[in-house]
Amino acid sequence: MSAEAKHYDVIRKPLITEKATMASEHGGVVFEVAMSANKPQIKEAVEELFGVKVKAVNTTITKGKVKRFRGQPGKRRDVKKAYVTLEEGNTIDVTTGL
Repeated sequence: MSAEAKHYDVIRKPLITEKATMASEHGGVVFEVAMSANKPQIKEAVEELFGVKVKAVNTTITKGKVKRFRGQPGKRRDVKKAYVTLEEGNTIDVTTGL
């Protein structure tokens, strides 16, 4: 497995929400990451894939909601998000895709 493929396993997709858009105005980007990923792995993956310098990484785990699916109770999956703060002068345009 190449190093780039390993980084794509860590970072699943960028999240574009109202909160993520507000973070991007202050040099932050939000990604959905693998549940097993830790902060140093996330930092390395973002720096390698996008060619930017990362200042800080904060993570949060959102527990999946219990919802009804065709009348039966089901559970959405748990999601781990990484709030990545970039160094001054670095930007990532997540709207163009990876």
